[in-house]
Amino acid sequence: MSGPVQVLVVGFENPSFSGAVLEELGRLREAGVVRLVDVLLVHRDDDGSFDTLPPPVGFDPELGSLAAELLGGGDGAEVDGDTWSLADAVPPGGVAAVALLEHLWAEPLVGAIRGAGGRTLAETWIAAEDLVRVTP
Repeated sequence: MSGPVQVLVVGFENPSFSGAVLEELGRLREAGVVRLVDVLLVHRDDDGSFDTLPPPVGFDPELGSLAAELLGGGDGAEVDGDTWSLADAVPPGGVAAVALLEHLWAEPLVGAIRGAGGRTLAETWIAAEDLVRVTP
């Protein structure tokens, strides 16, 4: 992997894993924007514990194994020098897809930053609810 890899956790009220999201990720891969490294489907029980859900029918049975290994099954993982926990993102009783996305478009930018002696200190995404306040 050469581009930065993002951990994206998407919650679902009534999951219908139809393949539409994976199709869109395939389109973005073909366009050189992102590559889906792995995706793990999880359910968080009311007691706070996690269960992994099987991949949709027709998908590789190993789907999610890399994400589970990297993220420690919800117990916490080292991300950018901080401890990050899936438990912070998925509420009890929730279902989520945990995707590892490699941002292919950013590879030249990351190279330029490193070449200039720079390194990432922090990064975050602005929530959609907050963007509404500043979008004309």
